[in-house]
Amino acid sequence: VINAVQPIMGRPVELPMSEPEDGRPMEDEPAAGDRARIVNLLGPSPIGIDDLIRMSDVSPAVVRTVLLELELAGRLERHGGGMVSLL
Repeated sequence: VINAVQPIMGRPVELPMSEPEDGRPMEDEPAAGDRARIVNLLGPSPIGIDDLIRMSDVSPAVVRTVLLELELAGRLERHGGGMVSLL
């Protein structure tokens, strides 16, 4: 195992510097418009996270970030099967 791994040990990790495939730059924080769009799609009835991503036209990372923010604020309820709803 050591002989197989030794050639790659000590090499620096090279990360690609290109933008995501959809052409939008990566963001650290969701935009206010994206956040509002996601919250407007939520309601008291559970909706699938995949459906929420598709309907909001926002990246999965941003949707999950907004859902986490809502959950930490006590405004989101998680259901089985990847479903979420507002409290």
